[in-house]
Amino acid sequence: MTTPAGSGAGFGSVSWWGLSPALDLQAESPPVDPDSQSDTERKVPELDALLLGSVDGRHMLRTLARAALWPRRRFNFYVLENNLEAVARHMLFFSLALQEPEKMGLQERSETFLELWGNALLRPAVAAFLRAQASHLANLVPEPDRLEEQLPWLSLRELKFRERDALEAVFRFWSGGEKGPEVFPMTRLWDSRLRHYLGSRYDARRGVADWDLRMKLHDRGAQVIHFQEFRRWRDIGVAFELRDLSAYHVPNRTLASGRLLSHRGERVAARGYWGDIATGPFVAFGIEADDQSLLRTSNGQPVKTASEITQHNVTELFREVAAWRGPRAIQGNVKETESPKPDVPAQEPFTIHFLPLDSSQTLHHKTCYQGRFQLLYVSCGMVHLLSPELGACVAPGGNLVVELARYLVDLRPKELKSFSDRVVELARAAGFAPHTGTKPSEIFARFYKLGDSTPDGEDAAVESGPEPSKVLASPAELMNPPQADQVPSLEAMSPPQAEQTSSLESMSPAQADQALPPEAISPPQAELALPLEAITPPEANLAPPLEVISPHQEALAMSSVDAPPKHVT
Repeated sequence: MTTPAGSGAGFGSVSWWGLSPALDLQAESPPVDPDSQSDTERKVPELDALLLGSVDGRHMLRTLARAALWPRRRFNFYVLENNLEAVARHMLFFSLALQEPEKMGLQERSETFLELWGNALLRPAVAAFLRAQASHLANLVPEPDRLEEQLPWLSLRELKFRERDALEAVFRFWSGGEKGPEVFPMTRLWDSRLRHYLGSRYDARRGVADWDLRMKLHDRGAQVIHFQEFRRWRDIGVAFELRDLSAYHVPNRTLASGRLLSHRGERVAARGYWGDIATGPFVAFGIEADDQSLLRTSNGQPVKTASEITQHNVTELFREVAAWRGPRAIQGNVKETESPKPDVPAQEPFTIHFLPLDSSQTLHHKTCYQGRFQLLYVSCGMVHLLSPELGACVAPGGNLVVELARYLVDLRPKELKSFSDRVVELARAAGFAPHTGTKPSEIFARFYKLGDSTPDGEDAAVESGPEPSKVLASPAELMNPPQADQVPSLEAMSPPQAEQTSSLESMSPAQADQALPPEAISPPQAELALPLEAITPPEANLAPPLEVISPHQEALAMSSVDAPPKHVT
């Protein structure tokens, strides 16, 4: 697909941040039933949520930050991504968000998070923190006992052993085992991506950026994004300028990912940047706010930029999570009347479980996952995984939230409508029916699980099923925390998880340059095959070709390769 802005490949094949606002998952899930879902020992209701392609953890952070406004509940987040680098970023961000105040202040934590999350270039101090934290996590991944002791909120038990080994290799790369910026020349890689995306319009890139911002993002509800911050991000990849711009010169290795490219008929391993260069990391935390004064305008112009709103929202999230988690982290989920035993370690009120990369179609084979989840979240980049098999993992009456492609600037309104219609078709086939009592949203599509659906998707009640009010207690829009003076919760916040790269066996380099057709199930996460002249020549000691059968194995091969693959210039 070709658009007025470029090749249609602006979102790449890997997603690093969310392209929709963060959600409070409790507001999206069925209400707590006091007579069921209770921990028999501690009598604490649980919320089991499955998230496909949540990427940056913003939904989980938002849920934890709002937990104090809801009845007491324990959270089990099951996260499924399509690449191990995204799993590693989850671990990095949560270990940063949960840092003890004595080790790192609130402002320093929020600023470090923003730079690691959304900037292509880092300040030396942030780069030093990344190296130290990545080294620490690399040492914990191979030792499950130490990992559970030091990070009790994290569980990697569901991952395969080879995935854990590959995850350790990702952290080793982040920690600087391979020295020098030439290992990952981010400035050159960013410019190469931009040239490939814009093609002949590269020289007019600032005009293209203004067009995408004013005629697309602003028209779709992101008016607070300022043209200067958007231009800067499009040019050099720095979205959040918290210090002088000259201070940002260290490549952000967390944005590196590996791929196998075809060069002269052979497969070669390459490491580069294949993420978003079209929308930017402003939508997830920067276009909505509980404090409406941040969104006010003067003479028709917003008084705050998306960067300022993002920094405020992230700081408040970290503050609220610390306030909610503080007293509970001491006693865990034990009743408040009971005193904690000195020899029993503190138990976190939430756990993040990471699932194997290719497990979306096999989870229902395990009894423990059949009908377990009260909430299923699917990003727009992983909609193709929504199937009857995945629907079988959701309990009857459970909710489904699907991220739509509203903030993908390469999609036209007609294509956005086609994508939304396709989401409805897939949800119905998986045994879900649309919520009829909720306010229509152009950012998220909301469904509920029918009571008698089958794993084969043969559900006669899809067309004539009961009203949602007979299955669920109340629609998601009405399930706000029980606070009389509470500000209404944000409509949503989550990013498109770029669809996993297609197999290169069946594509020629010329075909790989073409973007996905508008009627494709997932948004246009283009394959982004760079021109052959952009690939390092064979005589430059490229890593040997790797035999690959599927994109999942490709991601594992790239993460675990011993010798660092050469980058794409």
